[in-house]
Amino acid sequence: MIHASELRLDVAAAPVVLAATALVLLVGTGGAWHRVRRTGRSLLAVASAVVVLAACGAGANLLGGFFPTVGSLIGSSPDPGEGTAADIGPDGAGLDAVMPLVAARSAHGLGTTLHMTLHGAASGIDRDADVHLPPGYTEHPGYRFPVVEWLPGFPGEPREVAALFRVPDVLDAAIAAHRVPPVVVVIPDINGEPRFGHDQECVDAQHGAHDDTYLTTDLVGWTMQHLRVRTDRGAWALAGWSSGGYCAMNLALRHPRTYALAVSQSGYDRTPDDVVTGELFAGRPDLAAANDVVALLRGRPAPLAMLVTAGTDEPDERAAADRIRAAATPPVTVDTRVYPGGGHNQNAVRAQLPDLVDWLGAHLPGPLVPSAAPAGVTVDDGPGVPQRVLPVPDP
Repeated sequence: MIHASELRLDVAAAPVVLAATALVLLVGTGGAWHRVRRTGRSLLAVASAVVVLAACGAGANLLGGFFPTVGSLIGSSPDPGEGTAADIGPDGAGLDAVMPLVAARSAHGLGTTLHMTLHGAASGIDRDADVHLPPGYTEHPGYRFPVVEWLPGFPGEPREVAALFRVPDVLDAAIAAHRVPPVVVVIPDINGEPRFGHDQECVDAQHGAHDDTYLTTDLVGWTMQHLRVRTDRGAWALAGWSSGGYCAMNLALRHPRTYALAVSQSGYDRTPDDVVTGELFAGRPDLAAANDVVALLRGRPAPLAMLVTAGTDEPDERAAADRIRAAATPPVTVDTRVYPGGGHNQNAVRAQLPDLVDWLGAHLPGPLVPSAAPAGVTVDDGPGVPQRVLPVPDP
């Protein structure tokens, strides 16, 4: 049986076949119009209209590079570990067993992307996640590495970042060129199932899933416990595209003792209220304000460096970047960049990634060598980093 993820949309055949089908239907409808009953005419007209719209959509998708397969369009995948080198099972229980593979790849200058499922004890959420261990991870057993949580967009999943955007490959190349230090990348599923029509925006929703808790407590806790990573906030970054960009900024501002860096690629500054997302805060303005990037910048600034990008063909995202830049005051620093063209699609994402990675490389510290601090001791970040006391959803 053919799965939806095997039906390609990023090939010329997709719009050509649909256009040919539409033409046949239109000609057939005209020829049969006076030979069928009213119900048949209605069905032929509806079928023709649907196929014409599908052909137009397929053509726009081919030009814009939005969805590579039907599966990515509807948010389904038979292989959530696509783009990874090995599966380490529930909660990464098989991590030690794949270390020889990690070492073998590292010897050739390659990082290793691993797939797992993570149970969030604090949030009650169970989801897929990918972990990318950089070249050198096994060669330096005493070192602790900086971390980037790289968040997919909607309705994406970890394989969007690992297999479609190929972020681990871009990072490996930048590490080899000494443009970014060796860094551990954690790629969580921010949406869960059902994927299509289920946009949760990484927040602790009122009477809904506690995605914020999953991403900033459960995932961070697992990473610190099971991987050799730095625990100081200056070595932790969030990055993402579209809804993942909003999530990166919002979570970093809400949890300044965990993160010091945020990269938003074509993100926005507040959660949408539409048919896909719904009203996440159930009419509670305090929760909405506590997840509004501009409101947080104005009311609760913390030491944070942010990169906010958009394309010239993205007016809404450019407007959000302008609002964010205008709201930012020290100790927050905001670097905004507008790329030529840069529509809201995978082609723009991939074209801009090297620039984003270079920005991270200029801000992330390198691995912490054993002599820099005793094992298990968090590096002191100094004063000025507030502990957030924000409103929380009702139980």
